[in-house]
Amino acid sequence: MTTITSEQTYAPRQSWFARSEAWLDDKGKGAWIATMVLGFIFFWPVGLALLMYMIWSKRMFSGKSCARRGSRHMMSTRSTGNSAFDAYKADTLRRLEEEQNNFEAFLERLREAKDKAEFDQFMDDRAKSKDDTAEA
Repeated sequence: MTTITSEQTYAPRQSWFARSEAWLDDKGKGAWIATMVLGFIFFWPVGLALLMYMIWSKRMFSGKSCARRGSRHMMSTRSTGNSAFDAYKADTLRRLEEEQNNFEAFLERLREAKDKAEFDQFMDDRAKSKDDTAEA
């Protein structure tokens, strides 16, 4: 007796919203804009909701959709089969991430210094105005 086994992979069902979003991402930015315009034509709250979603998700102003950026990241972590190149790539990516973290920390310190300077200026102006009213 022969038995046949079939392996089935379980793929969770996506909601209609996630499927629609993925379909529009595959079609590109023009499909998002066309859908938004049609939403305004047929029922303006739908068009407004799509516009707000496009702005919130940064689809309105980005050159590429979020789905495409995610797949590009997956490709950058995939092994090429050349161990020397993979080691070089991993080291370069690690170094770039470290530089990015250092730069973001620098920007944060710069913002804090600017905030402190503005606050100190405010306090000086406030003390000066109190002195002026006390003299009068």
